[in-house]
Amino acid sequence: MEETSTMPDTAAPAVPTVPPTPPVPLAALLAREDLGLRQIAGPRDPATVIHWAHTSEMADPYPYLLGGEMLLTAGVHIPEAAGSGTYFDAYVSRIVEAGGAVLGFGVAPVHDTVPRALVEACDHHGLPLVEVPPRTTFSGVARAVWQLMARARHTELRRVTEAQQSLAAAAARPDPVPSVLRQLAQRLGGRAALYAPDGKEVAAAGRLPDADPGVDPRVSGALARLTAVVRPATAADPAAGGAGGTGAAPGPSSASDTAAGVHLAAYALGTGQGFVLGVAAPRRDPGDHTIASVGAVLLSLLTGEHRSGTGAARSSALVRLLLGAAPEEVASLLDGGERWVVVHARPDGPAADAVAASALGAALGSPLVDVAGDLVRVLVPAGRREVVAQAGWTCGASAPVVPHEWGAGDTQAARALSRARATRARLVRHGEHTGLDGLVPPADAAAHARTLLAPVAGNPALTETLRAWLSLHGSWDRTAVALSVHRNTVRQRVARCATLLNTDLDDPDVRMELWFALRHT
Repeated sequence: MEETSTMPDTAAPAVPTVPPTPPVPLAALLAREDLGLRQIAGPRDPATVIHWAHTSEMADPYPYLLGGEMLLTAGVHIPEAAGSGTYFDAYVSRIVEAGGAVLGFGVAPVHDTVPRALVEACDHHGLPLVEVPPRTTFSGVARAVWQLMARARHTELRRVTEAQQSLAAAAARPDPVPSVLRQLAQRLGGRAALYAPDGKEVAAAGRLPDADPGVDPRVSGALARLTAVVRPATAADPAAGGAGGTGAAPGPSSASDTAAGVHLAAYALGTGQGFVLGVAAPRRDPGDHTIASVGAVLLSLLTGEHRSGTGAARSSALVRLLLGAAPEEVASLLDGGERWVVVHARPDGPAADAVAASALGAALGSPLVDVAGDLVRVLVPAGRREVVAQAGWTCGASAPVVPHEWGAGDTQAARALSRARATRARLVRHGEHTGLDGLVPPADAAAHARTLLAPVAGNPALTETLRAWLSLHGSWDRTAVALSVHRNTVRQRVARCATLLNTDLDDPDVRMELWFALRHT
């Protein structure tokens, strides 16, 4: 097996937005009848490609070449005695040394024919020599190269776009990892495999077309070794933080190699996960890296969820709740700790979709998000990060609660959101201000509240209206906004409360007493 040296890519992992511009096959340029080009020397290899066209009449074009060019010359630089010396041999060798791909020689206006010594030199050094007829200008040749490159780029962009769409659809299937690997193998025309943090192949799809029976094992071995280049150094060592830990040493995000004429590439999935995507294909087109990178990003999401177990844990928590388990029994599966904050939020604009709701959850530090119309609820672990106001959202947050108090926290968050909307605040936290009522024992305060509010306790609409009206300083309009009812409804309910409680709600002492009681119901 013949292998090249491994070439790691240590740049930050990213998905290329577009593939690089594909080069132009020399055969495609020779096929243009409008140009009339003719190859008269050098190897006739279908794999010969041109990256751009460059015109130069320098006797030594080496300093002006980047490699991969079709160098165009009319032979102005050729001295009269060149045919009898070593001029052409030195000239062609410098082009080859600079990486020039093709030499195009114009037979007008300086020369009537291509010098025989130039033909021999190109044959000797293996440089394709193309005769440019008098009717074809160098600018016309350059334009044809750019036209062919633009056409190839459009074709490659379309191929990459179709591949991205098929990979995204595969990731949404019930068997996402095998589906993504199958699509990668199909789009790249080879084999795609997923390697676990311990280096073992856990899933694969596709095969190398027309491969010799002895090639597959050698390529598989070389690909497995290549994946070790991009795998974090401690990914398979739990004690060091890998495979469930967090201490894996970073490495290159991707690496490429060849084995037995097969192109190999490896992509690290995520940061320190240890999973690696390996691909092997008989050829490597310009867009293949983009396609493989998209597949690597999708597999990073899929394997990251699988490896951390968070998705499975949340599913287990849901099943247990549905089957009657108490909240405190499933809270540990949600990786949040002992205390939680319930957040209710409404967007400033149209109703939130799942993407916007997930973004809000990410900003608050929790994936536990529920969307119901224009209301989004998020269950946030307390202490992990402080709940702060979010641009574009009006939020209400509960006090920190333990799992069996989630229901109470939900009620607190709803009230806080109503107050936030009425006062046009970005965020209101339940109970963020304490006062004299904190001096009264909670049991005594609750007993007093039950007695005082007994006449209206059986009508939740009345107690909630009274609570909102008092919290908004007796404003009919703002209370109506907070409760989403008409202001006349607020007036009627408040009047009914005054009648049942047999009290004067215009008296500030009465209002204070009622507010104290409502805070302890």
